[in-house]
Amino acid sequence: MTDHKRPRPTESELEILQILWANGPSSVRFVNEQLNQKREVGYTTTLKLMQIMADKGLASRNTDNRSHIYEANAEEGETRKRLLDEFVDATFQGSAMKLVVQALGGGQASREELDEIKALIRKLESGEK
Repeated sequence: MTDHKRPRPTESELEILQILWANGPSSVRFVNEQLNQKREVGYTTTLKLMQIMADKGLASRNTDNRSHIYEANAEEGETRKRLLDEFVDATFQGSAMKLVVQALGGGQASREELDEIKALIRKLESGEK
């Protein structure tokens, strides 16, 4: 199933996907421990979310061992692109410029981040990929 046909992950599912993307195939216990570093989440809540994610096709479950191991099916880059595209369309009428102006307008970007943005603009202008 291609990512654009997968259901949109909820905020909680996206949080779990980020853990799976960063760490690779993982047990429910490991994912739950990672979630608990930010906020308290019950083990059964994590288990249920991961089961739902497997049913939706966002993750796959390996049941070969006693401890079920889950792996992200959704590709990180494609998921981020899709979510960002939806956000830009809904919030900024599809204008990437409005998004960038809003993001940079608050003066939160560091000198290094601004240099990286400038380098990216030069690369895009020159037609590089």
